[in-house]
Amino acid sequence: TPFPATKDEVAESMSLSMRWAARSKEGFGDNPNSLFGIIQGGVYEDLRDESLGKLSDIGFDGYAIGGLSVGEPKEDMMRVIRHIAPHMPADKPRYLMGVGTPQDLVESVYRGVDMMDCVMPTRNARNGHLFTSQGVVRIRNSPHKTDTGPIDPDCGCYTCRNFSRAYLHHLDKCGEILGAELNSIHNVHYYLHLMNGLQTAIEKGALNDHIGKIYEGWGLPRA
Repeated sequence: TPFPATKDEVAESMSLSMRWAARSKEGFGDNPNSLFGIIQGGVYEDLRDESLGKLSDIGFDGYAIGGLSVGEPKEDMMRVIRHIAPHMPADKPRYLMGVGTPQDLVESVYRGVDMMDCVMPTRNARNGHLFTSQGVVRIRNSPHKTDTGPIDPDCGCYTCRNFSRAYLHHLDKCGEILGAELNSIHNVHYYLHLMNGLQTAIEKGALNDHIGKIYEGWGLPRA
């Protein structure tokens, strides 16, 4: 259901999704792959609770938080995640659909989400918008025209090891597809590195401290 929508509209859509979930589980049969139930309910916490309850009764291999990052304010998105993630089955994967920025990933993992998917690393890369341990680099901006350093001095990706900001700026200005490819390599590597770091911090019991260091590198206050 697109945002904004009334609670009645969201409730009707959620009920339809739950009926389809039951039919999907029945039709899935003995398929060896995993089937996830998708929690709906918009920005309404009680509808999210109802959706999760119905999906849990059906039983799935994992559970996804759907219907977010569809135009609602970021505060509402994080409120819903904070509310529903702790109630999702702890023994099943928790998947947040269509999200998001590095900050979204960090805050969602902190609240118990296991996996996410998003076009942002590659879409933003095509537009010269690069994510780094020190914040966002907009490679199209003129200061990078003569910068011989890498996108991120702390990054070990192919792009950062072999190409300067000045060269990437040049490729972008020329509309050369190689620029989008190199930018995408960097952004995807950054996302993987970010998630690997969060996983390691969880294993060490040091997630909160690790997140604090991430925010310090970004130069941002912790949300």
